[in-house]
Amino acid sequence: MLRAVVLRLVTTAITLIGVAVIVFVVIRVVPGNPIALMLPPGATEEDVARLTALYGLDKSLPAQFLIWVQGVVQGDFGTSITARQPVLDLVLGRLPATLELSVMALVIACLLGGVAALTGTRRRDTKVEGAIDVANGMALSVPDFLWGLILILAFGVLIPVFHISGRVTPSLDLPFATNFYLFESLLRLRFDLWADIVSHMFLPALALAIPLAAIIGQLLKQSLKETMHLDYVTLSRTKGYGENHVILREALPNAVLPTLTLVGVQFTFLIGGTVIIERLFSYEGLGNMAIDAVINRDLPLIQGIVILFAVIFTAVNLIVDLTYAALNPRLRHGG
Repeated sequence: MLRAVVLRLVTTAITLIGVAVIVFVVIRVVPGNPIALMLPPGATEEDVARLTALYGLDKSLPAQFLIWVQGVVQGDFGTSITARQPVLDLVLGRLPATLELSVMALVIACLLGGVAALTGTRRRDTKVEGAIDVANGMALSVPDFLWGLILILAFGVLIPVFHISGRVTPSLDLPFATNFYLFESLLRLRFDLWADIVSHMFLPALALAIPLAAIIGQLLKQSLKETMHLDYVTLSRTKGYGENHVILREALPNAVLPTLTLVGVQFTFLIGGTVIIERLFSYEGLGNMAIDAVINRDLPLIQGIVILFAVIFTAVNLIVDLTYAALNPRLRHGG
């Protein structure tokens, strides 16, 4: 077990180094001068040269990369070209919003997918199971950004019951010490703020959750149907237990393991999917900032955001693998 952990940590480090090199090179070969975007139309060549030297863009690519890596190791990701603020402060300021949105989307997806899987298993080989399969297919065939547009039209325009823009109503008193608005509002027992934040987050979270819920529902239902034919489940039936008990207490704990791995992997894609959804809903998260950084060719900010996403992806995958190994007796005991 320890050897596997060390191997995964080494693999994670190599992955992050590879991502850093690729991103650093790619964003610098794209045509365009980010320095020119910072200066007024009448700026001279001396002004351009001065700012270019200030941000270290006058050096060779290897020299720029080494300087950047040295700064990253020391916790300095550089200064944003457009915002003129430290990249790390900007990224960490927006990260809580994206994490809260992703976690809410994951919770919604697990609830919807779990209910669909349990209902399909309970009513297997009936029209109900067929209807659930059709609904899963429809959910998967529509991308999350299109679900976002549908939800905006349905529940923001036709039936305006949810907010469709922003993260929180600006006119409200916001006594937050951190940027984790959703969790801090609960800790402070500010249920009025919590309800307003949820109202802003629900539609973008639901748009992200619907395709993931379909994937979870399909895999979990298939795992449950396979588990229902195992000997210990049959034995449970012979003891007189009802179908609900058999599914929830006997089949579900074993069938959920493959789904756990899928949820972890899909959670990383879900975080990446927030880029378009946050833009669509004008949600003040890391994804929205990433689009602005790309439009403005803010090289330090793009690098910081991509590296942070890479760290999150690799960390989540590592946690999922270790959790699966801990819950699976065959892997835990080296079988």
